[in-house]
This record gives sequence, structure tokens and C-alpha cells, in this order.
Amino acid sequence: MTRIDARFAALKREGRAGLVTFVMAGDPDHETSAAILKALPEAGADVIEIGMPFTDPMADGPAIQAAGLRALRAGQNLVKTLELARDFRSADQATPIVLMGYYNPIYIYGVARFLVDAKAAGVDGLIVVDLPPEEDAELCLPTLQAGLNFIRLATPTTDDRRLPAVLANTSGFVYYVSITGITGGAAPDTGVVVEAVRRIKRHTGLPVAVGFGVRDAGSAAAIARGAEAVVVGSALVEKVRLSLDAAGKATPATVAAVASLVAELAAGVRNARQQAAE
Repeated sequence: MTRIDARFAALKREGRAGLVTFVMAGDPDHETSAAILKALPEAGADVIEIGMPFTDPMADGPAIQAAGLRALRAGQNLVKTLELARDFRSADQATPIVLMGYYNPIYIYGVARFLVDAKAAGVDGLIVVDLPPEEDAELCLPTLQAGLNFIRLATPTTDDRRLPAVLANTSGFVYYVSITGITGGAAPDTGVVVEAVRRIKRHTGLPVAVGFGVRDAGSAAAIARGAEAVVVGSALVEKVRLSLDAAGKATPATVAAVASLVAELAAGVRNARQQAAE
């Protein structure tokens, strides 16, 4: 059982949905990024996704694209991203870490070397958005063999014929993309999302986490009533951007700005099912 499996089992026992937070490694610099990561669990994050900066993030909207570029300009790379994970894990043995991004940096690093180093750093799972099920031999199957979860994305266009292929080697949880488009896009239609989650769960016993377009406590709470977890990313990296000074550098407000929003989101997610029952 990975930390991801253990965390979702604990959430089920508690009778609540979880909050999955996405932040970009190295944004706006390595040291501030490390401080943000360490602040997330205390603020209420149940699972942490760490973005691996990449020059061509095709699924990401402007906010996450900008965060990746800030990180790359500050010198972030995959080696340093694994260092961030290792540093976080040295102080927190419980919170699951998922690395999220694109295949190219992993391919350049070397799949076998990457999986060994990721496991040693305390990483629990991967989300690689540009590798379809037909390419499972490239990374998905080696990831599972290494004892890490490989988390697949399902989208509004993933119909019942496609879902079995998407879910075949998925583990940890299923990430449901709530809108057709890029991260940080339009707000999702809650009713449509809840029905989509029900449809996915007819094909799998895995938890379903819903992301893309969730910006605030209200929208997070609405999604949490019908899913095992809510994923928030663009809203958090925007908090980073808005906290920077005129030169684009971190300020004393940067870490607190992210942690404050996470606390608001966590409160919404944690109270959602209780409020629905009342």
C-alpha cells in the first residue's frame, strides 16, 4: 500500500473528501517553493502534486504555464525537483507526493534512473499527461513495478468504450478533468461532474479526484459532495504570482498567501458532505 492508498483509505474512514493541492516546483525560486510545500499539510492539504516545470506544457492554462516559466528562469530542473521532494519527505513521512507533468523531462533524465531516484526521494505517484494507455510500456508499467502509483486522467470526452483502456493500469486514484480544455479554464458544471464521477465509478473501485477550474472554497465544496477528492492548482499558483514584488521575486507574503487559500479550500472540502446531509 502506498501513501496515496493509505491516505484515501483514511479519508474514507473519516467520511470526507480530500484536498489535493498542486504547486509548481521551483516557483518562484527553489527555497520559497520548499517553504510552500512544507506549509501545505498544516494548512489542510491531504495530497500534494508537485509540478515538474516544462517548456511546452500543452494541457496547462496561462497561470500554470507562467509558473513553470518562472521556475525554469530560476534554474529549476528535474534533479532539483526531486531534491524538493526529498527535503519535504525528511520532515513529513505521511503526506503523499505526486509528481505531475510531461514525459520529455523524464525521458531525458532516463526512466530507470528517474524511478529509482523518485522512489528514494519519497515520491508516491506520477501523473504524466501526454502518455496515452497505448504507451504504457514506456513509463506506466515500469512505474507500477517500482512500487509507485501511476495516476491516469479521464476527461469529459472519455466515453465508456475508452474508459477501460484508461483505467487498465491506473492506480492510486483517477484524476477526472472536469472541463474540456486547459487548466484554470471555465468553472465546471457540478451536476455534470457528479454524474461523470458516478459513470467512472461504475468501471473502477479507485477513488476519483476532480480538478481543472476549481478556484475557491465554494466550488471545491460543491465538487467534494460527489467525489473522493478535489484538486486545486491554478488558483494556488496565481496566489504565488500575485504575492511577488515588481521584479518577480518572492515576498514575505508569498508562502502565507498560498497557505491561506489552502486553509479556506480545506475547510470547504471538509465540511461539504456534512452540510449536504443537513
